Amino acid sequence: MKLQFPQMPDKLTQTESRILDYVEGHREEVLFMTIGQLSAQIGVSEATISRFARHVGCQDYKQLKNLIVEQNHLEGPAGKLAGTLFASGGFSAAEYLRRQQLCLEKTIRQLDDTSFAGAVQAIGSARRVYIHAKSASASVGKLLFFRLRRLGIPVVLLPSGGSELLEGLAQVQADDLVIFFAFSKTSWEGRTILGCCREVGCKTLCFTSRLVVSEEDTADIDLYVYRGEASEYHSMTAAVALVDALAVAVTEQLGAEGAMRLQRLHQLKKAYADPAGLR
Repeated sequence: MKLQFPQMPDKLTQTESRILDYVEGHREEVLFMTIGQLSAQIGVSEATISRFARHVGCQDYKQLKNLIVEQNHLEGPAGKLAGTLFASGGFSAAEYLRRQQLCLEKTIRQLDDTSFAGAVQAIGSARRVYIHAKSASASVGKLLFFRLRRLGIPVVLLPSGGSELLEGLAQVQADDLVIFFAFSKTSWEGRTILGCCREVGCKTLCFTSRLVVSEEDTADIDLYVYRGEASEYHSMTAAVALVDALAVAVTEQLGAEGAMRLQRLHQLKKAYADPAGLR
């Protein structure tokens, strides 16, 4: 769909037509270009681009880019990042961090205490905890793996996909727990995990950004994480915070046993300190 400008002159100059054609055909790229970069790309002066923006009813080049954001359903990583960058007219680290506060606040509001308590109990009582995380979720999955392993909980990172994932799932038993991440949708891997776990009767725990999940895709325990709107760059801030909250709660549940496990780790570090000073 063509861009709709505040005003469109009956006739554009040949140069203005070139600018319009480029902007229409390269919308996402233009969002990440300064006026100088666009000028060099098209081969016209910055002043000409500024005049074009005013000619079509925009105050300046910045408003022209905001108009592109408002009128387009931007998809993919670049589109989502652009939507975040220009949501408030440009990027500000302070504003972005305030957005993370919003993600945390929305996650807190939707946090189900019963589900969280169930997750803590399931982790602490499982024979073995399996974690599946891929793509952007991989870093959060590895953090959870690290936190639980420090507590002495037997934990395994499942391969990201393919036959290796199936080989890992073949080891799962009824008294295990499988944790996976399915924020905006349940992937083939997620459905495979759910199917295999239902066959053997073991519990599943899913981190999700959906408040409504079909029965087919519902895990035994769902933990909600707000990562931003669909058109925005999706942050892992709330997911990381929830993982850390789980680790602290599991430590509390383990009580003296958890403290002993951490102390044992500390003693090993002291006894076998790296000669180079690395810990």
